[in-house]
Amino acid sequence: MQIIHSVQEMIEQARRWRNERRSVALVPTMGFLHEGHLSLARLAREEAGVVVMSIFVNPAQFGPHEDFASYPRDWERDLRLAENCGVDCLFAPCAAEMYPEGYGTFVEVGELGKYLCGASRPGHFRGVATVVCKLFNIVQPKIAVFGQKDGQQAAILQKMTEDLNLPVIIRKAPIVREADGLAMSSRNIRLSAEERRQAACLFQALLLGKRLIEAGERD
Repeated sequence: MQIIHSVQEMIEQARRWRNERRSVALVPTMGFLHEGHLSLARLAREEAGVVVMSIFVNPAQFGPHEDFASYPRDWERDLRLAENCGVDCLFAPCAAEMYPEGYGTFVEVGELGKYLCGASRPGHFRGVATVVCKLFNIVQPKIAVFGQKDGQQAAILQKMTEDLNLPVIIRKAPIVREADGLAMSSRNIRLSAEERRQAACLFQALLLGKRLIEAGERD
């Protein structure tokens, strides 16, 4: 597995793949990989000749009082999991590579970013859209794979790709869940035992609501 930290080196490698007429699939992540991420990589492998996974904890999508500094990280474990999953290239730039001194250009998202997660985290989707747009320009993938766990994010990135005429096909992969139904997430490790127990109730409540609606409940 090739490991690249430099933006310029990644651009040059992407150019070589294009010259060789090899299709590239990109799996953007913030690392601390789990089975959800690996399922995205396996889908990417089915779709393209080269699988690039990015690992970048993007400071632009964190608010001033959010968990950027404490976001879980485990570089050695991520390397092992990515390689075992068949990733061809791991692109892991530092923040200074992605946002050099004087950086000042961002992708603004529209109506889709005003609700749900966007309402409680102002600027979050601006940061997400900006870094994904940059990754698309650097890696030049034919396909990019995102999980449906972050459903609002996937919808915003699909719209960004269409609105900006980016030549990337967006693939959305199903949510991967723990045995009790909780969606797999890198941040789950930070839950206390009680919070972890409570979190599983979210999926059970959604299933109950689905069953009630299907049974005709309208109240």
